[in-house]
Amino acid sequence: MSRRPTVKDVAQEAGVSVATVDRALNGRGTVREDTLKRIAEAAHRVGYHARGLFNHRLDSMVPELRLGFVLLKEKQEFYQNFARAIERAVRDRNDIRGKVLIRFATSQSPDDFAHLMREVGARVDAIACVAVNHQMLNQVVQDLKGAGVPTFSLLNDFAQGIRRNYLGLNNMKVGRTAASMITKATNRPGKVAIFVGGNRWHGHDLREVGFRSYMREHAPEFTVLDTLVNLETRRVSYEATLDLLNRHPDLRGIYLAGGGMEGTIAALREARSPGKIALVVNELTADSRAALSEGYCAMVIQTPLDELCRDLIELMIEAHRVGEDGISGQHFLVPHIMLPEMV
Repeated sequence: MSRRPTVKDVAQEAGVSVATVDRALNGRGTVREDTLKRIAEAAHRVGYHARGLFNHRLDSMVPELRLGFVLLKEKQEFYQNFARAIERAVRDRNDIRGKVLIRFATSQSPDDFAHLMREVGARVDAIACVAVNHQMLNQVVQDLKGAGVPTFSLLNDFAQGIRRNYLGLNNMKVGRTAASMITKATNRPGKVAIFVGGNRWHGHDLREVGFRSYMREHAPEFTVLDTLVNLETRRVSYEATLDLLNRHPDLRGIYLAGGGMEGTIAALREARSPGKIALVVNELTADSRAALSEGYCAMVIQTPLDELCRDLIELMIEAHRVGEDGISGQHFLVPHIMLPEMV
């Protein structure tokens, strides 16, 4: 019968004294965190029966941090992926005991965002949100800041100068990238269309500006039609796309600066052959992946969610640690570009 591992075995494996292991085990005196971690790992390796006590003491030494998040459209694949990426990023940290609170806005109303941000902000140490631009939210972010809760804007920048950081893509460059692809994917000049989600999405505005500026500079032979608002919904996108195709037989390309791509993809499948319209959308989902593989989509511009969430959690931890420092910054990530040959 094998001998049961003892405190002495743990001490020898960890390279510390028996007295140090005893202090770690029974809480008699102070043991440095790195030493306690080494003892816990040694206890696990030798199979010491009370190794759970070391892990418990380690957990008690790691600070708890409550992190809140406000996202959109709970049933949409992109935001489901976003929520999972947040949870993974927090779970992977061993320097905090992270508690995640995620809520989803059900509309684009500033009132809804304000209510959710106040509700979540009252229960956390830091908050990050995908939200619209509106004066009402400026006041909410200012109030949270006054209460010691830093706010981070995600994907769409809002409350500039008040929020702690913006994390997302450089939306001006995203719009220019979309325009560049459309001009290269179609072999003759004509008309191009751009959809935005609404008038309160600063990120969509910047994408539109970038799109139009590229067209003016590098493809003046193309005509950019008046911008269409689709409220990021499938139905509006579907109906508006069919109307575009009917009214503009020389339509060459479409860029969706926000959501609603499912409707445009469905309309193209119904009314055009693959490759007839150069379509560029944002975010890789089952719908956009299928559109790429079938030839209905020329390019997907994807936000690197795992990288964004890792950087976000790091910045939230740092903001909580140092407190208000008067710095309001931007953190741009490089998008992943997906082409038909890559799916």
